Amino acid sequence: MKKLWEKDTVVDAAIERFTIGRDQEMDLFLAKYDVLGSMAHITMLESIGLLTKPELDILLVELKTIYASIEAGDFCIEAGVEDVHSQVELLLTRRLGDTGKKIHSGRSRNDQVLLDMKLFTRAAIKDIHDAVSDLINVLIEQSERYKDVLMPGYTHLQIAMPSSFGLWFGAYAESLVDDLLLLQAAYRICNRNPLGSGAGYGSSFPLNRQMTSDLLGFDGLNYNVVYAQMGRGKMERNVAFALSSIASTLSRLAFDACMYTSQNFGFIKLPDAFTTGSSIMPHKKNPDVFELTRARCNKLQTLPYQINAVINNLPSGYFRDFQLLKEQFIPSFGELKDCLVMTNAIMSSMEINTHILDDKKYDHLFSVEVVNKLVLEGVPFRDAYKQVGIAIENGSFTPDTAINHTHEGSLGNLCNDAILDRKAAISASFGFERVESAESNLLGH
Repeated sequence: MKKLWEKDTVVDAAIERFTIGRDQEMDLFLAKYDVLGSMAHITMLESIGLLTKPELDILLVELKTIYASIEAGDFCIEAGVEDVHSQVELLLTRRLGDTGKKIHSGRSRNDQVLLDMKLFTRAAIKDIHDAVSDLINVLIEQSERYKDVLMPGYTHLQIAMPSSFGLWFGAYAESLVDDLLLLQAAYRICNRNPLGSGAGYGSSFPLNRQMTSDLLGFDGLNYNVVYAQMGRGKMERNVAFALSSIASTLSRLAFDACMYTSQNFGFIKLPDAFTTGSSIMPHKKNPDVFELTRARCNKLQTLPYQINAVINNLPSGYFRDFQLLKEQFIPSFGELKDCLVMTNAIMSSMEINTHILDDKKYDHLFSVEVVNKLVLEGVPFRDAYKQVGIAIENGSFTPDTAINHTHEGSLGNLCNDAILDRKAAISASFGFERVESAESNLLGH
């Protein structure tokens, strides 16, 4: 089957395999977004006289049929068909003849790919946002449930000062809220319309790019057509940095959880259903889910650098190098979402050791509390510090376990409501409802 760009020369089969690579596999992720983009594009073409109203109507009917087949899992890219754009156009041409060939007026596969990637990415960002939001809620619930259960705090992995499970759970919740802020910034960069930039230099057709932006629910345009093409790779890299920030938080949480489940710590216990065993040691209950979460999230943190390795130092204009971005970028959302879902399930059901500090080895955690009590009684800080230090050295130290922390974010004042309020404000600023409404209108739902 001839390619959209092919003339009379037949492409060598080995060259074809090498240049297509995994593009067909990755394009299946983009299929429904390619259809949505085509629906908006032809609606605009009719408004400027490049399609008649009857042509638009029958094209929209067929595109909605193709969209439904994609949603049902029945869509495929046939053997010999280069990519999803070619497959959609082929299906339309089979059913509608020459009318099907008209959908490509005023656009290039370059801006189709740009558009499809942006539509896919903003939908994938919403999925990640929702999974992060759910995990934040679980962490805050656990923080409130166990806010009065004390645990050791560490510096240099040496016991330092009293902490609590309220602080531990809440710390990761607030970290994820900051990660959502990065994700929102990436979403803003993503949610701009490149359609109409063509091969990177615009079109002589009187395209109405604002119309396609509105139809697809974009916040605005990538105005400059050269920059629209230069944005390929940049958008992916910026989103990848946001994903890697979430992955960093999860990886750190997973490391804590692995450490705290070990018998040397014994702070938490995972449900048996979430652990695995050993083939020779019958007592083992391994935290494999957290170990794999840590590894996968560490791998995801390399994603921005993988993308940068492809796009770094490319001049303006389109290059086939960009094709490889799909293979790195598209699967990353599913990998991160799996980690978020698994972490959510375990964090909501783990058991907490409520008597950790009953062990005398943790008495020195309270040294600062004793120093501060002396200071409140009028002893200069340096003298109080020395006095307590000498008592620790000679074995006469007696801990004061009465904790009275009241400042914002401390043991006695977690500020969890403020953290949730910040999360709600960030979530509202994404504007997902605008996108959902626009796509629903296009599909006639």
